Amino acid sequence: MATKRLSLVVSHRAVLVRPRRRFVSAMATQKPNSGPDFSKNGGLVAAIAQDAATGEVLMMAYMNAEAYAETLATGQAVYFSRSRNRLWRKGEESGHVQRVREVYVDCDGDAVLLKVEQVGGAACHTGFRTCFFRQVTPEGLKVVGQRVFNPEEVYRRGPSSPT
Repeated sequence: MATKRLSLVVSHRAVLVRPRRRFVSAMATQKPNSGPDFSKNGGLVAAIAQDAATGEVLMMAYMNAEAYAETLATGQAVYFSRSRNRLWRKGEESGHVQRVREVYVDCDGDAVLLKVEQVGGAACHTGFRTCFFRQVTPEGLKVVGQRVFNPEEVYRRGPSSPT
């Protein structure tokens, strides 16, 4: 399967990811102080995935420098799994990949926002479209989302927290 090469446009601390034939090094197109600061928080930054079309927050995970660089290079979301202590390529087991459309870095450099196209309809490993499917109410947590898939059918070993 052919991998799309990407070009990056850096503008006001945002990285717009656009498919391109020739590979352009993601890190070479950024100013040294414009990316996330991996020197704090044990080398991890918070990474929030948001649906690029609707603005819905899909999930929160973590990235290390390697995950961030691979995300920029491939245009697909890559996170760092704290429980597995390794890179976690979103959708590597389920096929529910996240195609990155834009990347933003917050003012402190300790969080990134990925605006993504969610493939497969669900971002959450429990089968819901978003990981934020439970609302806090005076009566307790209330499920407000609809399950999109059965995790036992998608994952060979059943759902486990990827973070």
